[in-house]
Amino acid sequence: MQLKYLPQIKSPEDLKKLDNDDLHKLCDELRFYTVNTITEIGGHLAPTLGVIELTTALHYIYNAPDDKIVWDVGHQAYAHKLLTGRFEEFPSIRQFGGLSGFLKRSESDYDVFGAGHASTAISAALGMSEARFQKNEDYRVAAVIGDGAMTGGLAFEAINNAGHLGRQITVILNDNEMSISPNVGALSKYFTRLISNPTYNALKKEAWEITKKLPLARNTIQSFLSRLDKSIKNIIVPGMLFEEMGFRYFGPIDGHDLDELLKTLDTIKDIERPVLLHVVTKKGKGMPVAEEDPIKYHGVKANGKSNGSVKKNIKKVETPSFQDVFGYLSCEVAENRKDVVCITAAMREGTGLVPFEKKFKDRYYDVGIAEGHAVTFSAGLATQGIRPIVAIYSTFLQRAFDHIVHDVCVQNLPVIFCMDRAGIAGEDGPTHHGALDISYFRCIQGIVLAAPKNGNEFRNLLYTALSYNRPFGIRYPKFSSVEFDEEGQANLLPIGTWEVDKKGKDITILAVGPMVYSAKAVADELDIEGVSCEVVNCRFIKPMDTAYLESVINRKISKVMTIEEGVINGGFGDGVSSFLLENGYKGEIKRLGLPDSYVEHGSRAQILDKLLLNDKGIKIRIKQLLNIDNVLVDK
Repeated sequence: MQLKYLPQIKSPEDLKKLDNDDLHKLCDELRFYTVNTITEIGGHLAPTLGVIELTTALHYIYNAPDDKIVWDVGHQAYAHKLLTGRFEEFPSIRQFGGLSGFLKRSESDYDVFGAGHASTAISAALGMSEARFQKNEDYRVAAVIGDGAMTGGLAFEAINNAGHLGRQITVILNDNEMSISPNVGALSKYFTRLISNPTYNALKKEAWEITKKLPLARNTIQSFLSRLDKSIKNIIVPGMLFEEMGFRYFGPIDGHDLDELLKTLDTIKDIERPVLLHVVTKKGKGMPVAEEDPIKYHGVKANGKSNGSVKKNIKKVETPSFQDVFGYLSCEVAENRKDVVCITAAMREGTGLVPFEKKFKDRYYDVGIAEGHAVTFSAGLATQGIRPIVAIYSTFLQRAFDHIVHDVCVQNLPVIFCMDRAGIAGEDGPTHHGALDISYFRCIQGIVLAAPKNGNEFRNLLYTALSYNRPFGIRYPKFSSVEFDEEGQANLLPIGTWEVDKKGKDITILAVGPMVYSAKAVADELDIEGVSCEVVNCRFIKPMDTAYLESVINRKISKVMTIEEGVINGGFGDGVSSFLLENGYKGEIKRLGLPDSYVEHGSRAQILDKLLLNDKGIKIRIKQLLNIDNVLVDK
């Protein structure tokens, strides 16, 4: 397809110059360009394809950025980026140094709120709506939220508050799970136009006012009119829940019918009270394979070809990822223990629990995008002798911090937290990097935190956690498990013990997780240069192996380096430094980890290289600490 309209759209103002036929052609171009670009470079695909018409209609009807359009999560907003002046940069999306795959306030004035986690849009939009009231300004506010994000409690807390405040806010519920039902037909469209029509609403108000003047049976007539209005809506509209919470409900309408979207948005945009518009869309719309399997095509790997084809999965022979190892181990422990269940928050595929769900359906719980509920639900299970394994990404689990403390740890309940994406999460960027879990777990009393260096050690730690009747966390990166034997046997590990992988005398390197392998590789290289490095697998982050640390002091090892894939502040290195210094250590300590700033997106290899956390960078840092070769480190 030859692009005629899309390259000319530098802002939504250019969009408004197009006539109706041109708008339809623009939607075709948006869909075509998105498919071809994302299949070539990789990224989120199905979510944006489902909202092409909705995005176009919103930017045609509203006057962004003066009017505020808030997108939940943001991976559905690729079309939004294309219509707001980022066409030329779009091929760099999610690439190192390029556009973010989510919305980002520093990237564009049109990105009024950034989010990589779901269920935030209504709360943020309501804040903007209330700010408008406080400052006596004049603009509209709209929030687009998916039906999946509506499983998060934050969305309903915001709806409850919005209904109470009564300010102008339009919530667009993007329902992409149900098919276009009979409700989305001529009758529904007609009814939606009717109840959104200003004349209808004026007549309704006038009829109500007339009843107030009736001398007899006024209350009876008003009650009848109210019941009649609600009864009609209950028959045709599935939105009375929102009506009861203070919203005017419209829909459902076909989210791929551009003309209907334009008419409806135009008629409801200025209603001076909370409004919810229910649109039904199909993820992956316009790409048949994505329509059939929107989960698989939620995100696609780079194909390297701008022809709309998707890279086929080739059977891998290398060691499985930590994610796949967890999926295997979860089934293994469930076979051995009937009291084990697994819980996740709308991340069955991402956490590797597809095999578990298929094999142990009655012991698998997906609670939706509700991380806090997942944790407290698991605490309730644990009180009754069930052993819950909670599988949630590190970055998503931080949303449930209070639940971990108040509901699990204060009560010393044996819940196991398995945290995927601990450390660098790659192209998803700062909202998805698991940078904080070491710091936020270290400050919680009574919890154990561990990190396996490989898949076999993961098995040992998981079985150790199940044998330990207290809260337990296991963190691991989005990375190869390095070593894993499916037929291997579990060894229970003494809590708080480390393992010396390589002995040495010039410097002790304390490494967490797979960073052990980088430390070992560098140590082997330095051996040749006459530098003797001791490498320690610090599989337990909390509690630490204090006996080993005391040996460092007693042996008078003059240099200590810690390496972790988490923020330095409050991290593992901080714990080591505190112990050593408080116990009289006189040598030098260097902590390596993530900086006190948000790490941007890019491949894992690119980011580790930039942060000097790959083999090359670690070697430079060791030489610098040992004052060898006057090595200079870029800051």
